[in-house]
This record gives sequence, C-alpha cells and structure tokens, in this order.
Amino acid sequence: MRKKAPQRLINHYPAWKYVVLIVTLVVMMLSAIPTWYGEDAAVEVSAKGVPVPDVVQLQHTLKQHDIAVKRIDQQSDNTLVVLADESQQTAARTVLAEAMGPNSDSQLTLAMTPAAPVWLQSMGFAPIKLGLDLRGGVQFLLDVDMNQVYQAQAELLQDELRQEFRQQGIRNTRIESVASDTLLVRLPNSEANGKVRQFIRQNYPQWQVTNESGHGVKLALKADEQTQLRNLTVQQNLQTMRSRIEELGITEALVQRQGENRIRIELPGVQDPAAAKSVIGATASLAFYPVRELGSGSTMTINDEHGNPVRVARKPILSGDHIVDARASFGEMGMAEVNINLDSAGGKIMSDFSRQNIGKPMATAFSEYSRDSEGNAVQESKIISVATIQSQLGNRFRITGAGSIQDAQQLALLLRAGSLTAPVTIVEERTIGPTLGAENIENGFAALALGMGLTLIFMALWYRRLGWVANVALIFNMVMLFGLLAMIPGAVLTLPGIAGLVLTVGMAVDTNVLIFERIRDKLREGRSLAQAIDRGFSSAFSTIFDANFTTMITAVVLYAIGNGPIQGFALTLGLGLLTSMFTGIFASRAIINLVWGRDARREVRI
Repeated sequence: MRKKAPQRLINHYPAWKYVVLIVTLVVMMLSAIPTWYGEDAAVEVSAKGVPVPDVVQLQHTLKQHDIAVKRIDQQSDNTLVVLADESQQTAARTVLAEAMGPNSDSQLTLAMTPAAPVWLQSMGFAPIKLGLDLRGGVQFLLDVDMNQVYQAQAELLQDELRQEFRQQGIRNTRIESVASDTLLVRLPNSEANGKVRQFIRQNYPQWQVTNESGHGVKLALKADEQTQLRNLTVQQNLQTMRSRIEELGITEALVQRQGENRIRIELPGVQDPAAAKSVIGATASLAFYPVRELGSGSTMTINDEHGNPVRVARKPILSGDHIVDARASFGEMGMAEVNINLDSAGGKIMSDFSRQNIGKPMATAFSEYSRDSEGNAVQESKIISVATIQSQLGNRFRITGAGSIQDAQQLALLLRAGSLTAPVTIVEERTIGPTLGAENIENGFAALALGMGLTLIFMALWYRRLGWVANVALIFNMVMLFGLLAMIPGAVLTLPGIAGLVLTVGMAVDTNVLIFERIRDKLREGRSLAQAIDRGFSSAFSTIFDANFTTMITAVVLYAIGNGPIQGFALTLGLGLLTSMFTGIFASRAIINLVWGRDARREVRI
C-alpha cells in the first residue's frame, strides 16, 4: 500500500508568529506616539558655582521680559526651563545668563524636551529628531584655508635651513618663498647643493628637492604630505568646531566634513545666527611673549590697542595650545579679566620662565585671521596687556585688557574651545526661521496625508475585500516607519525625508498589488480562494524581494555618499523598504489567514 504524502494546513500561521507581529506593532506604536506630541523649546541650567534662583524668581524674571514659560523642572544642580514659544529660546538664555551673573560657573544650554507624557518618556521613547529645514535654524558652509598650514611648514623649514647653514659655515645663501608650499634656495656652489639635498633627505623627506639654474634647489611639499596635512587639519578643525558649539550651549548640532577642505555645520533651533557666526568663524588665540629691547636678539614688533609698538621676542613663551580652561570675571578694580588655567606642560614652561624673569615685562598677544580685499587670509595680532612679572607663575594666572565683560567672555569661550589650526571662511550661510520650518512640516505631512488617503481609496475600490487588508497593512507600515525613525540613534527627519515617506506609501501598496494580482491569476486558473492565496503569496515573494533589494542598494549608496537632506531621503527610503516588506508580506498574510484561513482545506504538498 502506497504511503500518503504528508499534509499541511495552508493559510495558517503558528501562534508564535502572531505574538511576534503583535509585540512588534505595539512597540513601534509606543515609539511613534511621542512624535505626535512633539517637543518644547527649553533652556537647561547646570549650576556649578552659585545656587540657581528658585522657580518663582525665575518665572518672575522671565515674565518681566515677556517670555512665556510652560513649566520649570528643578533637580539639585540642574534646572530645566520649558518655554511656550520656541522663538523666545535664545532671548530666554540671555535673560537667564544675566540673572546668574558674570561670575557664575553655570552652563546654559539650548535644548528641546519631549512634550509626551512622562510614562512614555520613562520607557525610553522620544520623538523623531527634526532636521534644519523642519525645525528652523542656521547652516554654515566653511572653507578651510590650507595655504596658512603649508606656509607654516615652509617657515619651519626656512628656520631649520638657516640654522644648518650657520652650523655648516655656508655663506651667500638666500631663501625665497615661491608659493605657500614651495621654497627656492640660492646656493653658492655644488658642495652646498649636495649638503642641502642630504639634509632634506635625512630630516625632511616630505619635501621634494629639484635642481634649479646655477646651484639652487627648489623645495616643494609632496602631494601625499599635502593630503595628509589637509586631512589632519580638517579633522582638528572639526573637533574644535564641535567644542565651540558645545560651549555655545547648542545641542543636536551637526558638524561634518564636506569635500576635501570644507566643513558643514547645522544648528537646528538657533534664532541668532550672528552670535553663532562670530564664534564659529573666529580664529582667535593667545600667545605670551617676553618684551625685548632693541638689539636683544631676534625680535618683532606688535602694536597694542592704542597703536603703540611693542617689541617682543619672535618666539613666544607658549601659545594658546596649552590653555585648558578660561573664565571671564571682574577683577579687584572692577575691570574685566580672564582667568587662565594651563596644562601640566604649559604650567612648567610658564613656571620656569617666570622664575628666571621676575621683574621683567611679559606681553600677551591676541591674534586672529581676517580676509583682505583679494580674499587671502591675513593674520592680525595686537598686544592686549603688558605686565611685569612680580612672582613665579604656575598653572593658573589672569590677564587683563580683553575689553568689556562681554569681550572677555567671548575670548574665554574661544580659548576653552581651542584655536583653529587653520583659518576658515564662511562661504555659505542659510537661515531658516521656525515659522518656515513649521510650514514645511505642515505642507510635507499634508502631502503625505493626501497621498495616503488617495491610495487607501484606490485599494479599497479596486481590490474590494482584499483591498481593506492592504489598507490596514499600509497603516501598520506608517506606524512602524515612524517608530523606527524615532528609535534609531542619529536618525533625523528632513523635508526630503518626508518625500521618502510619501514614496514609501506607493512602495508599500506595490507589494500588496503584486500579491493580489498573483491571487487573481490563480483564481482565473480555476483554483479555490484558499489555494490562490497560498500560491499567490509564494509566487510573488521572489519578485518583491528582487525589486526591493535593488532599490535598497540605491538607498545605501545615497546614504553613504550624500549628506544632510540626501541622507534624510535615503534613510526613510531604506527603512520604508524594510517596513513595507514586513507589513506587505507578513502582516497582510496574517490578517488573511485569520479571516479566510479557518475554512481552508488540507491539501497535499507537491
């Protein structure tokens, strides 16, 4: 007797699959709900030096300046002031800074706090982060001037060559700067030429040496060395920019490299671009010089604030690279001053120098870069103070002459955040107001609602009893997509991202269209509804997978090489592909199994 083939129950899912589906949808829904509530603008006060004023006093102070407050949450040294109007966030920070006083060591940070219920926040759910084009804010595109870096390398080589010429007794030499990365050395004879070539080969292999007319040589920085210097300089400037933005008290800022030597900065929620611009584009630094008399070694002249020349040593005692902290305050005479803290290496240098030069003057020079009429970066330096060393200095000391208390605070901010290794130029500035951002959100989601509404109507009319299954799956798909966007760290929703959401609506129902058309084909072949459903899902899977996989490749490439809005579009496109496959295949099949699977006949597997 022939053994019967094993049978299976078609259009049936085991219980664990339904559990997975329900749990996934519940978690994604909880993750998506905070986005519905949105976020409130807030100012976070972290008090370190003085106690924060109480809640009543803060509300009274802000009310005097017509700033509406929703609530104030106060916990030990941390106070969160939640505002009713996002456009007043910068003004509230200024008012609170004045209330805390200039001597306060408090940190005020612009922040956005979720408006969702506390029980949702306690579970770790937060709303989707909005990009610059939706929240409003400022975008800067900075160009890093590498000529100054190459020139600094060339000047270092010039000094080394002059010292080598003196040690070797080579006379009648001349060094000319042909370009920022090229030097021309005039030499008296071939013997000197050979010594220079050997010196460069042993000590400066990153410089390429070629013979010139006579006995001269041309020194040019190699291309690979330029590339390495450019990468290091841009990376250091990126870190400095991030530090400065943190000092400004701006959260959720985006700082990233764009191209070879450009930096893109996005500051969502910032309504005062002038303040951010003055700090981000600044290249201020300090250096401390011994004051010299005429004829006492290698010197140079730097003017003070009144235009009077001050002769100082060409080599500084130490530069701002050793400054680890700087705070502005009022001195004993009521003048603004900056309290400097040095690192261990800088403290030792200053201690040794001051011990050996008690009673002698020391000058503090303030330097910054600016652009001339031809667009070239020019360093401008001035002496802000000349003080006589009264005693041995250590890691901590103070300087005066920085100007007003506001000037001292900005100088302290720049010193804390570090000096840029190369000057930068703001080549593009784009400001989006919060009103325009809100309008972008309204228009974007209106387009999403319209597209989704039309799609739901079409599917319900065209596929009738199967159409409502597709509509439920589409709604699940949107819930899952919003939940994933809110859950993934670093995910940001932009205006092109909303366009990706609209596109996802079409892709999600496209999966169901392919399945339903396969089911119709099987019904035309004379199969029962149960058989048509089973064969329709199985035959359409490979086509759906291939189509979505190729589109996913495009999304990954866009995200990898794009930036900003392009990444936002690629992110929603890629996540939409994943959720549409999950809901279109798994969720739709689960619904159909529950409705039509109960009456399915047992069939023999072929």
